[in-house]
Amino acid sequence: MIDLKQAPTLESLSPLLKNFWNVSAQKISLLESQRDRSDGTPVFTIQGQYVAQGWTEWTQGFQFGSAIIQYDATGDSEFLDIGRQATVEHMASHVTHFGVHDHGFNNVSTYGALRRLMFEGRLPFDQWELNFYEMALKSSAAVQAYRWSETIDGDGFIYSFNGPHSLFCDTIRSLRSLSMGHALGHELMHENDDRVCLLDRMLQHAKSTARYSVYYDEGRDDYDQWGRVAHESIFNVIDGRYRCPSTQQGYSPFSTWTRGLAWIMTGYPEQLEYLNTIDDAELDLYGGREEIEAMMLKAAQASCDFFIENTPTDGIPYWDTGAPGLQQLGDYLNTTSDPFNAYEPIDSSAAAIGAQGLLRLGRYLNQRGSDGDKYTQAGLVTAQSLLSAPYLCSDPEHQGLLLHSVYHRPRGWDYMSDDSRVPRGEACMWGDYHLRELALYLQRLVDSGPYYTFFSDKA
Repeated sequence: MIDLKQAPTLESLSPLLKNFWNVSAQKISLLESQRDRSDGTPVFTIQGQYVAQGWTEWTQGFQFGSAIIQYDATGDSEFLDIGRQATVEHMASHVTHFGVHDHGFNNVSTYGALRRLMFEGRLPFDQWELNFYEMALKSSAAVQAYRWSETIDGDGFIYSFNGPHSLFCDTIRSLRSLSMGHALGHELMHENDDRVCLLDRMLQHAKSTARYSVYYDEGRDDYDQWGRVAHESIFNVIDGRYRCPSTQQGYSPFSTWTRGLAWIMTGYPEQLEYLNTIDDAELDLYGGREEIEAMMLKAAQASCDFFIENTPTDGIPYWDTGAPGLQQLGDYLNTTSDPFNAYEPIDSSAAAIGAQGLLRLGRYLNQRGSDGDKYTQAGLVTAQSLLSAPYLCSDPEHQGLLLHSVYHRPRGWDYMSDDSRVPRGEACMWGDYHLRELALYLQRLVDSGPYYTFFSDKA
């Protein structure tokens, strides 16, 4: 499990963060200079070079959002120009993309980040430019909310690109999109001008995910364990009944794919922070603040507890907790992670995503008089590892920032350089982005800057 005694102080991370932003700048500039955008959206690296992987275009917002984060952290206007121009020129199709559940990934990371910077005074205020960002965010939220399936228990969920039967745990972090849309006063207009509240759909999806994707050691099945997460939940589309867990990118429906776990870990604490901006009277329409926050907090704590218990001492997990080769690694949970082992890959991107959730959850609990220190400590341990070798890439010719990530282990999409058939030494766009986002979160805490959230309390 993660060794909480190794937790650094926030201040001690300053030198690592300073080095990080220098490395990050070099990686963004390298990718910009070497990659032709006609080659498609970069997804992961092969021998250090980013390539596309046709499945869904879910990573372009991470590419351009990375440049915006770089500007946010450093004030280097070169990166603002890259991110702002690319958002205008290339992100419109993502705003109206009805075929994916990834709107929070693509559009909040670009249009949302630019809007936030304008409200923070980091961009010159321009009403028409602000209108442009907000129209994109409103439209994206409505398109995301339109992908809707009902369950037999009266709630619903945003269905994945697999179809109306499929609830992905990933989508909990794309709820950013619906929350942003509601914050901007937008609604989804259905047939006959039927108005659908985006907050309602956000809360229903959060409830369905907490009920079906997260396990609580309550006897649900023989593999029920506190905090275990199912990548996918399958429903009968005729009557809305839950049928079974499933997965595409994990090892088994009854093990935990750690990147899916990480989406849960970060998605719920973010939404708990967002709920602080909502009046009690509005939440009373959906069961009340106490009930809603208890549901989200239970899912957040369970998933974060599971991550702490099932991750090596340095905070970097293997790709799936049930991966069959793990038994060859001995007592792997009581030592540091080993991306160079001959049996199973690490997924550093899961750590980059999940660390932010640990830190947000720790802060949320401490602000409410509960003990959140273990989550904060686990997040700091993980961050320290990610900001250092062998995870932070120092090779100036490698386009990736965060090494030793995995995309799709079962399909063998990840590059494997030797006969062991274990992916290592490569990066992915969501890993690079989320490491930058984690670093920005920490940088603002170190500098006593504005607390970083995906939303703004200004409308």
